[in-house]
Amino acid sequence: MTNPHYIDGRWVEGQGNDCITVHDPALGQPFAELMSASTAQVDQAVAAARRALPAWKATAPGERAALLRGFAEQLGQRREALITLQMRNNGKPRHEAEIDLDDAVATFGYYADLAEQLPGKNAEVPLAAPGFTARTRLEPVGVVGLIVPWNFPLVTSAWKLAPALAAGCTVVLKPSEVTPLIEQAYGQIAEALNLPAGVLNIVNGKAETGAALSSHNGLDKLSFTGSNGVGSQVMRAAAAQCRPVTLELGGKSAIVVFDDCDVDQAVEWIVAGITWNAGQMCSATSRLLVQDGIADALLPRLKAALEQMQVGNPLVEDVAMGPLTSQAQWLKVASYFAIAREEGLHCLTGGQVLDRDGWFVSPTVYVDVPEGSRLWNEEIFGPVLCARRFATEAQAIAQANDSRFGLVATVCSADLERAERVADALEVGHVWINSVQAVFVETSWGGTKGSGIGRELGPWGLSAYQSVKHVTRCLG
Repeated sequence: MTNPHYIDGRWVEGQGNDCITVHDPALGQPFAELMSASTAQVDQAVAAARRALPAWKATAPGERAALLRGFAEQLGQRREALITLQMRNNGKPRHEAEIDLDDAVATFGYYADLAEQLPGKNAEVPLAAPGFTARTRLEPVGVVGLIVPWNFPLVTSAWKLAPALAAGCTVVLKPSEVTPLIEQAYGQIAEALNLPAGVLNIVNGKAETGAALSSHNGLDKLSFTGSNGVGSQVMRAAAAQCRPVTLELGGKSAIVVFDDCDVDQAVEWIVAGITWNAGQMCSATSRLLVQDGIADALLPRLKAALEQMQVGNPLVEDVAMGPLTSQAQWLKVASYFAIAREEGLHCLTGGQVLDRDGWFVSPTVYVDVPEGSRLWNEEIFGPVLCARRFATEAQAIAQANDSRFGLVATVCSADLERAERVADALEVGHVWINSVQAVFVETSWGGTKGSGIGRELGPWGLSAYQSVKHVTRCLG
């Protein structure tokens, strides 16, 4: 790819030090190459966003809403090409790639609606003290850097880009070097819609590019989704500038199954929570807490369901689970299989890489995993489930909350009053009851503890890119 970076309304060639090789994970073979952006090009992108900011933030909310609807429409027009690219570069099965595309479309449509509903620039604030008036303004926070991961490209960028543009911010977007191609669509759409130059900039690169963006003194805010290790580096860089950040980081989430559940339904929810996107989700429910009364019936059916799952190349087969997205992730998951053997864990099924082309592993379950196990406590980011039993509701809550993460959880019970009670007691940002992980743009996304700072989606996603200003005037 000759010109992979979109800076100040133009496509330009990379001038950085890294050559990025894009792979098809189902084959383990490269199919594209591009040169990374240089530090100077990151400077150019930030400068372009800074120049574009005054005019863009002065644009009427209705005009911004129309452009956001244009993004949604243009994504729909590119539907088949983007779905195929998700399948090829991420290894997603078709039904997952379709949901990703629909999610991105819905996100732009939702924030277009919110942009139209933005209040006027001034809202009166009643004061108890006489002799003064006060008003509130909601203003765009400014130039924002967006760094997005490889597991849900297009989607995570939509979650950040749409509310940022709706609020009146200008943007520098850095996609993951593992999946840099699909976000090119946003630059193409910006061109098609005549989005003013500099409002959206896209720079591709590896760690050097990400570090240059996250430490740039020309940003007013940074939003990052990715691992805790990189997130802590991003936070340190932001701290040097006293810059606000939104961080959506890791998880080690629990799915709690009570003994009044329908076994087959519970198995469906468990399988979806650990095999969607081959388990490469910060929200993967990778810790199964199953009540004593149902465990002996559930675990054999779970084993059978995973062993019957079709794993393969989504471009040539009707599969339920594709490969891991990168060789690095494949090697990481394989290392946890080795750790499990060293720890003497009981493997119910799986626990191995698959002997075929591409970066495939078997869906895996370890049972009776001790609470001190590395597999119980560390985020693996693969289709690896660890199971423990519990006797009482209090034990389930205590075990689920015993984690340095707090992103999501799932509760499965026919007793809805109990399910709601447990949901309220869990120390996480999002809980599903008797459901797969359905994520709606109207609800918030984000976690507690080590799972991050701030919220995305819903009105909270928009407010993350707004600054509050109060003006108080003396009447005397």
